[in-house]
Amino acid sequence: MKHVESVLIFLLLSITTSIHAQLPKVTIKDINGRVVCTDTLNNNGKPFIVDFFATWCKPCNRELDAIAEVYEDWQAETGVKIFAVSIDQAQNINKVKPLVDNHGWEYDVLLDPNSDFCKALNIQSIPYVLVCDGNGRIVYKHNGYTDGAEAELIEKVRELLK
Repeated sequence: MKHVESVLIFLLLSITTSIHAQLPKVTIKDINGRVVCTDTLNNNGKPFIVDFFATWCKPCNRELDAIAEVYEDWQAETGVKIFAVSIDQAQNINKVKPLVDNHGWEYDVLLDPNSDFCKALNIQSIPYVLVCDGNGRIVYKHNGYTDGAEAELIEKVRELLK
């Protein structure tokens, strides 16, 4: 029984530690070709969201569309910023900007064609969303998308502002 308790304590500590971890240091580019170091992503001390997507991922596109509908209100209320990270591979990277433009997404779009950022975070599937506090610590993770799930994201952001 002691062994089971030890394992449970270890798992609990691992989960707590990973949830409040800083973003890993990976070098990628933004949609305009500028180099970005992921451990420096920030929103001037305010919370931010990192949303991993791909052009071919229908749930990802639905999620980013749903957020786009309320993003202006979110920004006015909380100042939150969204970094949308495409994991499209190099041969499909040219599809990202037209998709973003077509949908009218006003996010900071980053490109992770080798999935280096994804791998550093141990992300297995998309859509995958991180909520980070004003210091860049990951405070919430969510995988998958169902209609209305974006409401949970803004609630997490609001909690950080209390």
